[in-house]
Amino acid sequence: MQQLIEGVHKFRKDEFGSYRKLFRKLSQSGQNPHTLFITCSDSRVLAELITQSQPGDLFVVKNIGNIVPPASATGDTNSTAAAIEFAVENLRVDDIVICGHSQCGAIDALLGITKVSDTAPHLRDWLKLASPVLETLKKEYTHIHDLEARCIAAAEENVLYALDNLHSYSCVQERLADGSLSLHGWFFKIATAELFAYDPETRQFAPLVPEK
Repeated sequence: MQQLIEGVHKFRKDEFGSYRKLFRKLSQSGQNPHTLFITCSDSRVLAELITQSQPGDLFVVKNIGNIVPPASATGDTNSTAAAIEFAVENLRVDDIVICGHSQCGAIDALLGITKVSDTAPHLRDWLKLASPVLETLKKEYTHIHDLEARCIAAAEENVLYALDNLHSYSCVQERLADGSLSLHGWFFKIATAELFAYDPETRQFAPLVPEK
């Protein structure tokens, strides 16, 4: 906690000056983010940092495993759904990015590599939302036996499953139909800070920014 308090002090003392006009503008005109960015709660994945975005640019949703529940999901699983509807209907974002990542604890739990405690029923039920990813692995990835490679495949398929689930929201369907909304699947490799984007034509994740 002391580290957080010191960080707040440093921001107010050293950093806020360069952002003063921006925050005043945002407070007066409200937020107008161009992108809904759905990523994992993992502390190593920071949307604003890896995209070098400014305050007000992104409407960020972080949850365990960057899971997008289908529109039919209710109850405890509905917070992400509410954020999707707010971003698409009220904020009128232009793009939605689903960003998965390497070394994802949620994927490890989904694959049974790590155990979910009986005292974590909410986590267990949340991960069940991504159980179709396991079926995809069984059907299409029987040739991959290396554990790390299977985890990466599962994390990437989880991104694609999230993109599929976005299509179940009526507000997303309407915006896609009129061409005012675009969907994107990304994968972040923590060790190298590389970002990969899904290409529907090749059905592969390719470097978002090719190395020179």
